[in-house]
Amino acid sequence: MTIYLPIAEVSVDALWIFGLGWIVGILSGMFGVGGGFLITPLLIFSGIPSAVAVATATNQIVASSVSGLFAHLRRKNVDLRMGTVLMIGGLVGAAIGVGIFNWMRRMGQVDLMITLSYVILLGTIGAMMLVEGTRALLRQRSGVVPARKRHNWVHNLPLKMKFRVSGLYISVIPPLLVGTGVGVLSGIMGVGGGFIMVPAMIYLLGMPTKVVVGTSLFQIIFVTAFTTMLHATTNYTVDILLGLMLILGGVVGAQIGTRIGMRLRAEQLRILMALLVLLVAGQLALGLILRPDELYSLEVLRGR
Repeated sequence: MTIYLPIAEVSVDALWIFGLGWIVGILSGMFGVGGGFLITPLLIFSGIPSAVAVATATNQIVASSVSGLFAHLRRKNVDLRMGTVLMIGGLVGAAIGVGIFNWMRRMGQVDLMITLSYVILLGTIGAMMLVEGTRALLRQRSGVVPARKRHNWVHNLPLKMKFRVSGLYISVIPPLLVGTGVGVLSGIMGVGGGFIMVPAMIYLLGMPTKVVVGTSLFQIIFVTAFTTMLHATTNYTVDILLGLMLILGGVVGAQIGTRIGMRLRAEQLRILMALLVLLVAGQLALGLILRPDELYSLEVLRGR
């Protein structure tokens, strides 16, 4: 069944788009991430313009994050104070990111910027995850349990605040910077940033693992919703019909992914996730190197 997307200005197979949302939903349920770093490249591979893919992907992230947040709130695994600090930084970063996105779009280089950003970021994150996952799997097999450091240079910075749920008394500067960095990525790349924020909250801020995911989801909801609003009002690139199909597929897939994830060990999930991230980064890198079938493309300039 073919559907015309009015904002993307392309016709797509509705079942294919639903299937993309379903696949990313399965992966989100398995790995505990929003999936924005996967859905945006997959939409680009499917012929959706990069600007529309980035702006619309955040819709699915908001929906999946809301569902996950309620579950963590019931377990009282959300540090609302920490989440608020991260959110403030994230809102500022999102505004900066959308501003950079708009500037590059006017320069006609937004597609190149998005692709390069994904290749660099996913390549780096994927390699780090693969190394760490492999080491964790080897440690698990040898029976060695390393002690995680709870204090580092972050805890010596000024402007300290007490975060009771996390059991921390640290400066607000690092959470603000982490939130700002993730917000910039959300505005430019259409990602929630959980795959960066979660490790930063554990290893940089020293937060307990049990409250990290819920707190991250709390921040992601507001930042991605704000990013969607900015793209919709400044770029007019949010395709509601496309977002709706992705959300429906993602909701169904997430339930399946959660059941699959419960049957695998954390180390195995980390390695599988790393390989998937590296695969997407490699595919995008090939797109930059290989000669395209069509050397030129036409674009309608709005408002001129």
